[in-house]
Amino acid sequence: MSAYAVFFKESTHDQSEVDAYLENVGKSFEGHDAKILAAYGEQQVLEGAAPEGVVVIEFPTTTAARAWYDSPAYKAAAEHRFKGAIFRVVLVEGV
Repeated sequence: MSAYAVFFKESTHDQSEVDAYLENVGKSFEGHDAKILAAYGEQQVLEGAAPEGVVVIEFPTTTAARAWYDSPAYKAAAEHRFKGAIFRVVLVEGV
């Protein structure tokens, strides 16, 4: 069953760290079966507060998603994300 990692960027406090994350995150997908479905596109907020940005990544399974998220390559990139912005991240199974 497909799984989706959904990233909500709530607020940025160090754009240089966010830029470093964006420069490095692409390499973390090497060897992982992932498809970026949306990345910082135009939003139409229907309810609640608007995040600064949204990213949706499709994986074949939750196991595959966790293998990427827990990988050393992603953890190294994510350190910049943690320093640069506040995100909410959820992993949700498809139907």
